Amino acid sequence: MGKIKLRGKDLRKINYSNNKSIALAIDVMAKHYKHSSKEEQLDILCKVKDNPLNYLENNALGMLAEQFCEEDLVKEKEEIQLLREHGHYNIFGRKNIDSNAYLQMELAMRLPISLKGALMPDAHQGYGLPIGGVLTTKNEIVPYGVGLDIGCRMSLTLFDIGAAYLKRHAYQFKLALKERTNFGAGGELNISQEHEILDRPEFGHTRLLRQLHGKAVKQLGTSGSGNHFVEFGLVNLSHSNDLGMEPGEYVGLLAHSGSRGLGASIAKEYTHIAREQCFLPRQAQHLAWLDLDTEAGQEYWLSMNLAGDYAKACHDQIHYHLSKYLGLTPVIKIENHHNFAWKEVHDGQEMVVHRKGATPAGEGVLGIIPGSMTAPGYIVRGKGNEHSIHSAAHGAGRKMSRKKARESFTGSELKKVLSREGVTLIGGGVDETPIAYKNLEEVMSNQIDLVDVIGKFTPRIVRMDKN
Repeated sequence: MGKIKLRGKDLRKINYSNNKSIALAIDVMAKHYKHSSKEEQLDILCKVKDNPLNYLENNALGMLAEQFCEEDLVKEKEEIQLLREHGHYNIFGRKNIDSNAYLQMELAMRLPISLKGALMPDAHQGYGLPIGGVLTTKNEIVPYGVGLDIGCRMSLTLFDIGAAYLKRHAYQFKLALKERTNFGAGGELNISQEHEILDRPEFGHTRLLRQLHGKAVKQLGTSGSGNHFVEFGLVNLSHSNDLGMEPGEYVGLLAHSGSRGLGASIAKEYTHIAREQCFLPRQAQHLAWLDLDTEAGQEYWLSMNLAGDYAKACHDQIHYHLSKYLGLTPVIKIENHHNFAWKEVHDGQEMVVHRKGATPAGEGVLGIIPGSMTAPGYIVRGKGNEHSIHSAAHGAGRKMSRKKARESFTGSELKKVLSREGVTLIGGGVDETPIAYKNLEEVMSNQIDLVDVIGKFTPRIVRMDKN
């Protein structure tokens, strides 16, 4: 039989479209099937293409079969398409939200898994969901819909002392913040700590959590960088505070931070897995999701909840160490997550509710919405508004990027603002200048249907990461 040479056009006729598979097929036929007719060769190649799994163990055709398995996987990934139009979502405080946050929310509402959405009045651009974005799904979790800092939260302890006590002992309060708090990526407290979170069995459930346990031990009771803080200030409670406390003025300890390196590592790991399993167009890749019925989805859900509990433990330690150092007895503590996902019932069905930079505001649920390092924040009680998916703002929200803030303001200008407002700052930087944030009063005016204000917190001594 004469020499038979297959050409690319022969293979394209049997739907070989990938140049790599065409070249590989021609090479395989030339080496292993040179005595077969062209028709026989093409018949073999058709069978490999149509049923590659049947040929993976074949010495001659195995590599070609692997190529088609890879192509089939790519095809499966390419089948995930965004909806042509975004679903409806409710917006609060439209005029104060920049266009980039809108675009991000509209993109999230084009995911085929999206059910309901809402944008809070402090919203601004983030990764994946915008900061201040709320998204519900049926049984899917979007790691970047939760955020990098899983379980980032607020916590406020009230002490039965007033402004005069804080002013008289200002030096001791400053010293407590310097010696019993630590900030930044590598921060850890130089004191012995014990907490039940470190003995949680979940740390042994996955390879990643086993690796992260040591870091969790070291970073317990510390805070992150950026807008994270621990501060003392004055709390004024209204007559309708529902806290079992007399209306009036108290000293408060307010903290804002999350799950540290534990949460960040979990977010990065499972976002990578989600992107590998859930192939989306480039502009939507940060919104890749995991099905909660899959192994990866269950691992993330377990890890996310552990990170949320770890964030709470860090706050518990911060409040414990500072109270003990100052010899103060806490009267009451209020706290809430704002980077997390919950299973909740809305519209008569269970949904996964992602709140990225949004405060839970179910009916009667207490929360804290802070201002800047000088602007007062608020203690609020949720109204359970379905239009916001039982959510509210988590702060004033940035109106200026960190880079622009550093370029626009100087350290001396920040010092003047702090002096005028009577605030002492330990650490911090111009990227957190109050002018870089929206006006919290306007934000609050845009969510009067979402929360009731029952108290006000005014900062006096603030510690942040030095940057």
